[in-house]
Amino acid sequence: MPTAASPQLALACRPDGGPPRLLYVVTEDWFFLSHRLPMARAARAAGFEVHVAANVGDGAAAIAREGFVLHPVRFARGKLSPFATLATIRTLRRLHRDLAPDLVHHVALQATIFGSLAALGCRVARVNAITGLGYSFISDSVKARVVRTVIGTLLRLLVDRPRSVALVQNPDDRELLLRLGIAAERIVLIPGSGVDVDRLKPMAEPTGAITIGFVGRLLDDKGIRVLVAAHRQLRAKGTPVELLIAGTPDPANPASVSQAEAEAWGREPGITWLGHVDDIATVWARAHIAVLPSRREGLPKSLLEAAACGRPMIATDVPGCREVAIANQTGLLVPPDDPSALAVAIETLADDVGLRDRFGRAARALAEERFAEGAIGRAVTDLYLRLVGASG
Repeated sequence: MPTAASPQLALACRPDGGPPRLLYVVTEDWFFLSHRLPMARAARAAGFEVHVAANVGDGAAAIAREGFVLHPVRFARGKLSPFATLATIRTLRRLHRDLAPDLVHHVALQATIFGSLAALGCRVARVNAITGLGYSFISDSVKARVVRTVIGTLLRLLVDRPRSVALVQNPDDRELLLRLGIAAERIVLIPGSGVDVDRLKPMAEPTGAITIGFVGRLLDDKGIRVLVAAHRQLRAKGTPVELLIAGTPDPANPASVSQAEAEAWGREPGITWLGHVDDIATVWARAHIAVLPSRREGLPKSLLEAAACGRPMIATDVPGCREVAIANQTGLLVPPDDPSALAVAIETLADDVGLRDRFGRAARALAEERFAEGAIGRAVTDLYLRLVGASG
């Protein structure tokens, strides 16, 4: 099973002499910028002409500055309609016809399914990033179980094809795809999209009361309500721990908290709700400990960034989280949906500056050795080159 970069290959040109075209299909332009930009830059450096198909929001100018070509594609998130789905697939199909990409990189489940349907019959290599596995693979509701069965069947039919691979970020997701029936030789494990360890540097602890930081969308599946409950328990017993929340609700996600609930948290004693934060280093400069009590992750960027800043971590013992918050090495692990266990772990780290220092140093070393964006970019580019039939 390929897991990392092998010797660099020489990039083959298109028959017309131009550079190979790489198309990223992603639901939102901001998500491309926040989670796939290092990969795209590495591909550009290797000689690919990079295109991005996404909902266009505020990220158009930033994508243009990178020299990438942005193609507006309407993705409807949340409650999908058959008409909206067919319209998105038709738009992607037309883009394949007009652009004729050599390689398409689908980012997350919706883009993988819609993009793969649009690419049927096209001679294009495909990377299908199966990240996080979302609400349908976390919830145990009847609706989620039905959707999970449908998604599993579609992935098996659409991904398990020649010149197509499923890209996962942790061993648990690899095992899940194997159970769905996707062949092992079509699954590639590369841990995340990388973290900029040159920009995000280790920093001294802030002064003042111990502060725990949460970065992410405000979803029940991310454990934000569990974290608030744990914080309330600590404050009720007189433990003066502060909670810093960076992130916003995601109304298109069934697990999202409401705007009113988030605003109410921000008015509670000891809680500061920052909303969206562009410079994430400013969050970790104010927090002693990074906390992510999620129910499942691909590879959580928030923990990677905290690790690069030398912050100890507390996370749930679930896929994705335990790849970064390694038990008793870089942090502490707790069961999901358990506010009391989370409160105990927070108090343990809050009371032990030596343990925080040890975990923080180990976290920074892990970020440098395993998750630096340069190494991840090389691994992904090598995968691209092999799929488009590079020579070398």
